Amino acid sequence: MYIGVTNNLQRRIFEHKSGQIAGYTQKYCCHKLVYYETFSDIEQAIEREKILKGWKREKKNMLVESTNPTYEELVIDE
Repeated sequence: MYIGVTNNLQRRIFEHKSGQIAGYTQKYCCHKLVYYETFSDIEQAIEREKILKGWKREKKNMLVESTNPTYEELVIDE
């Protein structure tokens, strides 16, 4: 499961799906958005990212399943 911060979610999704960003998502073919959070303050977003990255997979899965139990791909219309 990939966790990251961006100021433009649509752009970031496109970059990952098209393979423009090398790294975890390219290596493990993580291209499906199943959960996201929004923040008005970048510092809060970065702090939340650090917290989530420290969680074990089971806890991350529980977070996703709390709003998207079937892991449907989310569509972002901004």
